[in-house]
Amino acid sequence: MTTAQSPGTTEHLTTWRRLVDDAVVATFGPTRHEVAASGVEGRTVVDTAERAATGGKRLRALLCLAAAEVCGSDRIVRGSAEVGAAAALELFQAAALVHDDLMDASDTRRGVPSTHRHLEATAYPGAGDRTARERFGSSGALLVGDLLLTMSATTLHAAVLPLDRDVAVPALRTYSAMASEVAVGQYLDLLASHAPWTDDGTDLERAERVIHAKSARYSVELPLHLGGVLGGASEEQLAWLGRIGRDVGTAFQLRDDLLGVFGDPAVTGKPAGDDLREGKRTILVALAYRAADESERARLRDGLGRPDLSPEEIDGIRAVLESTGALAEVESRIDTLVTATDAVLASPPLGTGDTTVLRALLESAVRRTA
Repeated sequence: MTTAQSPGTTEHLTTWRRLVDDAVVATFGPTRHEVAASGVEGRTVVDTAERAATGGKRLRALLCLAAAEVCGSDRIVRGSAEVGAAAALELFQAAALVHDDLMDASDTRRGVPSTHRHLEATAYPGAGDRTARERFGSSGALLVGDLLLTMSATTLHAAVLPLDRDVAVPALRTYSAMASEVAVGQYLDLLASHAPWTDDGTDLERAERVIHAKSARYSVELPLHLGGVLGGASEEQLAWLGRIGRDVGTAFQLRDDLLGVFGDPAVTGKPAGDDLREGKRTILVALAYRAADESERARLRDGLGRPDLSPEEIDGIRAVLESTGALAEVESRIDTLVTATDAVLASPPLGTGDTTVLRALLESAVRRTA
C-alpha cells in the first residue's frame, strides 16, 4: 500500500464522496418536516445536526462502497442501497463525534467549535452564568447526537429493506453490532482514563481492547463487511475483508493516537496535545509507562488528564513518549500491520474485482496526517 493515487482513482473517490455528501444532506429535509410543529427553536436541533454531519473524510462510507464494488456491485449510484448505507455510516459517525467531543470536553472539531461549544455560543436563550450556559450546550449536544443516531438507523433501514431478506438481515445485523460495540468501546475508553496506573500489562491489554471495540472494527472492519454484504460477497470474500479490516482498523487507530499527541493542529483541526489533556490512555501511553523510569512515570501520571497542561508540559510528555521507545514501537506496529495487509490484498478470493480503489482508501487510512 505505497503506490501514489492515480488520477482515475481520485476521480472515482471524488464521485463517490459527492454521492455520499448528497445522500447525507437529503436526510435532513424529511427530518425537518417531521419536527416542523416544534417551530424555529426545534429546527435548531436539526440544523446543528446537519452542521455536525458536514465535512470529514467520509472514510467509513467510502470503505463500504469500495467493498461493495470489489465484491460485485455495479449499483453505486444515487438512490442505491449501497449509497444509502454509506450515508447511514456517516450520520452515525457524526453522532459518535458529537458525543465523543462532549465526553472529552473538546472545544473544537475540524477546526471549528465542537457541537456543545457551538450551542453554548449560538443557542443559549438567557444571560445566565457560565455554568448554566455550559450545561445547556452539553445537554443540547447530547440530544443532537441522539437525533443523528436515529437518522442513521432510519437511513439504513430505508436503504436495505427493499432488498432480499438474505441481504437485508445481515446488513442490519452488521449495523447493530457496530452500534453496540461503539457504545461499549466508548465506555471502556472512559474507564481506562480513570483506572489506576499499572506496569504489569493491564494498561496495555485494556488499551488494546479499547482499540478493538471502539475504533478498529467500527472504522474499517464493519464498514467493509457491510459493503461486502450489499455487494453479494461470498463467505470467502467476507472473511478476506475481515482480515483486512482488523489489521487496517488497528493501524488506523494507532495512527490516530499518534496524531492526537504529535499531529499538526493546522492539519488535524484539534489543539496540539489534546489527547494528553483529555487523559487518553492509549497503547502509545501504555507502552511508554511500561518502559519509563520512575521520574518519567511521574510525569505521565501527573500530566495526563490535566486540561491546563501548558505547551512546555506537553513537550515534556512527548519527550517521554519518544525516549521510552513508545513512539517508535507504535510506528513499527503500524508498519507490521500494513505489511500483513499487503499480503492479504495480494491474494483475493476467486471472483473479487479490481482492488485499486480499495487499496488507495486503506493506504489513506494508515498514512493520513489528519
